[in-house]
Amino acid sequence: MVINTNISAQTTAQLLSQSETSLSQSLARLSSGSKINSPADDSAGLAVSMNLVAQMGENTAAQGNVGNAISFNQTQDGYLQQVSSALDRMSELAVQAQDVTKSSTDRGLYENEFSTLATYINNVASQNFNGVSLFDGNTLNVTVNSDGSNPYGNVGVQLGTGTHYDLSSQSLSTTGGAVTALAAVTTAITQLAKDRGHIGANIETLTDYSNQISTLNNNLSAANSQIMDVDVAQESTNYAKENILVQTGTAMLAQANALPQIALKLLS
Repeated sequence: MVINTNISAQTTAQLLSQSETSLSQSLARLSSGSKINSPADDSAGLAVSMNLVAQMGENTAAQGNVGNAISFNQTQDGYLQQVSSALDRMSELAVQAQDVTKSSTDRGLYENEFSTLATYINNVASQNFNGVSLFDGNTLNVTVNSDGSNPYGNVGVQLGTGTHYDLSSQSLSTTGGAVTALAAVTTAITQLAKDRGHIGANIETLTDYSNQISTLNNNLSAANSQIMDVDVAQESTNYAKENILVQTGTAMLAQANALPQIALKLLS
């Protein structure tokens, strides 16, 4: 029997320290809801989680880009709906101006309304969305994923001078002019149908990309949850176990520290 070196107490103290560390870790997990509260808990898991979180952030940003592009197209279509109403009215005016029973004064009234609508359509061509032209005809490359590769080419629509929509040169002052104007309006209506079809395809495709990003982010979030989120039921069991070990370890350390006192009986 030795007094200076109490191996039992040292071993018990080491085990108690380990139990206290595990108990503290369990408490941190339960209070934070996260399995990893320090890089020491799971360095590899933390690195993977950081990459997943970064990718989810990038995907969210890309989804914002897609959402803005959808709004851009919806704004375009809103304007083109009004252009469609204007063209429909202009076609009616062109037909009415061909009526041989109408006087030149009557045709002048038709001409005035027709010209006003043509000016309105040309003015629409100058509209913009947050400083970006709505109708310059340029294809916009929309970022649809986290790394920016393979952007979606958002087909543009062009209005204004030099396009089929420019009807400012048409005149209803004569029946012959009205016939020519009607043909030009009909061509514009045909072009409008094509352009609205392109916008519809843009919106549909961009919506698919948005849904795709949402699904990807949900899956990434689930993967990150497996790494980071604590299983409360399991951790509660671990906490109960470590709590008991700390209490029993403390009691056994007291007993181990008392063992050298037995040596006093040998000296009595």
